[in-house]
Amino acid sequence: MKPRQICQGVFWLGAVDWNRRLFDSLIPLPDGTSYNAYLVQGSDKTALLDTVDPAMVDVLKHQLADVPVIDYIVSHHTEQDHSGSIPYVMEMYPRATVICSPKAKDLLISHLHIPADRIKTIEDGETLSLGHKTLRFLLTPWVHWPETMVTYLAEDRILFSCDFLGSHIATSDLYAGQDPSVIEAAKRYYAEIMMPFRKAVQGNLKKIRGLEFDRVAPSHGPVHDHPELILSAYEDWVSDRVANTVVLPYISMHGSTEIMVNYLVSALAERGITVHKFELSTTDIGKMAMALVDAATIVIGTPTVHVGPHPSVFSATHLANALRPKLRFAAIIGSYGWGTKAVEQISGLIPNLKVEVLGTVLCKGAPLEDTLSELDALAETIRTKHASLQAHPE
Repeated sequence: MKPRQICQGVFWLGAVDWNRRLFDSLIPLPDGTSYNAYLVQGSDKTALLDTVDPAMVDVLKHQLADVPVIDYIVSHHTEQDHSGSIPYVMEMYPRATVICSPKAKDLLISHLHIPADRIKTIEDGETLSLGHKTLRFLLTPWVHWPETMVTYLAEDRILFSCDFLGSHIATSDLYAGQDPSVIEAAKRYYAEIMMPFRKAVQGNLKKIRGLEFDRVAPSHGPVHDHPELILSAYEDWVSDRVANTVVLPYISMHGSTEIMVNYLVSALAERGITVHKFELSTTDIGKMAMALVDAATIVIGTPTVHVGPHPSVFSATHLANALRPKLRFAAIIGSYGWGTKAVEQISGLIPNLKVEVLGTVLCKGAPLEDTLSELDALAETIRTKHASLQAHPE
């Protein structure tokens, strides 16, 4: 794709990766992604903001073929999908200086072997004049690494936000418009990347709210030309509010746990509670992460394997702990053959979840009426707890 003009002297560059389906060998990409770079040409100097994943560096090289000079290469974030092609761009423009945050310098040297004498660090709020265009750099740590920053172009009212406010989605559209699918992709991206740093995101949202901009240009996904949509969505996601929902990841080996899960789903639905059910042998972990953004409760369903939880449940529980969602409550249900320590082991996996444990329902073999009655009681407890949250919203 050729460079695309955003406004006078500002261009989108980069690559749309339509076919990529996995990120970091972990994160599903059902809709592909993009690696956005931006060219800002002032009357005196030219800056390239970010690059592309090295696998698609030839696309960027082609886009830069008619750009005679780049004076500055801005690295908002060190990871390969943003900065991995900086060494190639530096070869094309041997006089270019890399601009980054103080914490990024060592990372750029260690990760990409960029010479220290070609790096210039900037402080929070520092500006760089390109001639009739001024780049203002704002440090935004933990969205989602400690060295990340954003760039504000006041003259054109554009915020270049890197991973912050971005979305993994491949599209030929330059602008997001008011497309709800972009917000959904952004929610998935927030859940997988930003949610562990929710409190830091809250602070950085307040920081950029002090700026006046008409467009947000992230490093993944289309440009937000209705920025209030993505800003208000983020403010909801990072708030302390939770929804009347239960996330229920589970797996079943011989059917007993499946019976318990289905019974509990029905009991919760009868009580007006929305349930997001995830069978872990087939589920998209990104969708589970999205469901965790707003959920009040997680119920983990597991059979017993060698006294402990099923490995898939172990992995999903570890992931939920790493994502640090704003859950309020948790419970465990499941079955075993002759003995189990699944509850103790699962409980040990979630130290980051500041939840009230509402109890456990375990059965030996197939569930009977007494087990189903315990599940009814658990559903009623969840209903009561959720009702108390609605009566006293935070």
